[in-house]
Amino acid sequence: MIRVNLTQRIWLSFISLIVLVGLSIIIIYPISIKGTLTEETYRIIEQEQARFANPYSEYFTPPQSEIDFIERREAERSVGHLFVLNQYGTLRGDPVPNEVLQEMGENAFTQESTRGRYELTYGGATLFYVITKLKTTNEEAYQISFMWDTYRDRMVNRLWERLLYILLLTSALSLLPAIYLNHYLRQPLAVLGNHFEQIAARNWQEPFKWKGDEDFQKLSYQFERMRQNLMRYDRAQKTFIQHASHELKTPIMVIKSYAQSVKDGILPKENIESTMNVILEEANRMERRVKDMLYFTKLDSLKDEDPIREEISFGAIAFHLEERFRIQREDVTFIITGADIKFKGDKEQIQVLLENFIENALRYADQKIYIKAEKKEQSVKLTVENDGEPIPANDVPNIFTPFHKGNKGQFGLGLAIVKRIAELHGGYPGVENKEQGVCFFVILPQDDVKRKR
Repeated sequence: MIRVNLTQRIWLSFISLIVLVGLSIIIIYPISIKGTLTEETYRIIEQEQARFANPYSEYFTPPQSEIDFIERREAERSVGHLFVLNQYGTLRGDPVPNEVLQEMGENAFTQESTRGRYELTYGGATLFYVITKLKTTNEEAYQISFMWDTYRDRMVNRLWERLLYILLLTSALSLLPAIYLNHYLRQPLAVLGNHFEQIAARNWQEPFKWKGDEDFQKLSYQFERMRQNLMRYDRAQKTFIQHASHELKTPIMVIKSYAQSVKDGILPKENIESTMNVILEEANRMERRVKDMLYFTKLDSLKDEDPIREEISFGAIAFHLEERFRIQREDVTFIITGADIKFKGDKEQIQVLLENFIENALRYADQKIYIKAEKKEQSVKLTVENDGEPIPANDVPNIFTPFHKGNKGQFGLGLAIVKRIAELHGGYPGVENKEQGVCFFVILPQDDVKRKR
């Protein structure tokens, strides 16, 4: 398959258009114009025939000037007339060759209609003639008027020559818009291509804005949005790596220093058991952070896929999580509402979502944690509320941002995971301070509500 660039496509398009127009004219025009002029030739013959037979017929128009008189005289001379009498075969009028007269006579004697149109070839040219029956007192006569194709061919040739000149001139002038269009399209595309090359080299600091054509402005706006999204993604990726490195650096350093101390025979704590407990605690802490990072990355990779939607019983998940987290703080009471509510979603992801809500509530709750589900018209609202201290106003807008930690936060990914799961289900999370505590919630659309991306 032959590959062509934009410039070649433009030129090929214009050349193809010119060729198609030219072929259409070459094929269709001669046929059409010849048919039109042939009809005009017969019309002239019939008009001259009627005027010859009856000078005062409807076809007769008195000359308006000397020039009109001369033109009409020349037109009459171009049409010949003769009469054939059926009974005796007597001829009157302009003389014609015998073979021509024989064919004219045969057509005249066999003609059933009052008037008929015919043509014959003689001497390499075409002769058009019209036969009209004439009723007389004693016999039937035929008036035959004829005209050569010289007029038609001359007109066709003249019109064809002029049309050919117009076609050549139009083809030459069409090169100007082709050159303009080529320049018009190549300039913005070349600029856009240079910006794409810069982005391919991860250099996306220079903005792209095109002023002029509305379509190219729209394209530049879409490109600029892509560039800004790439910059945000790059910053988020770098921030993720920086925070992950920072969060993992401390437990690794503690584990390494404690292990080295044990190897050197020095116990940082009172005994070997306390020392190993610190190492295990830091290892578990690091394991939880790595697990959160992997899960957050996994959710990010699922953003273009629909989550599994199965029927979930809220009570089954809520009571299971209550058993798991009650031992962490026996002084906190769990209150579950809406246990009989059922909705659709990914069971594993919904459980992780509630786990992160409850883990966050346990760090701030004073005495109670409320876990509730509410059924709306086309959505379900899941709520985890604690009776602890309110969230500072300046922290509320960034509460679901990755690596944002409150005053008792651990790693800063728990609520970010909640937001990602909510978005995967087409919903959104939220938080609000109450009179006695903080309420975290998530809205999950149901049924025919489509997931937002």
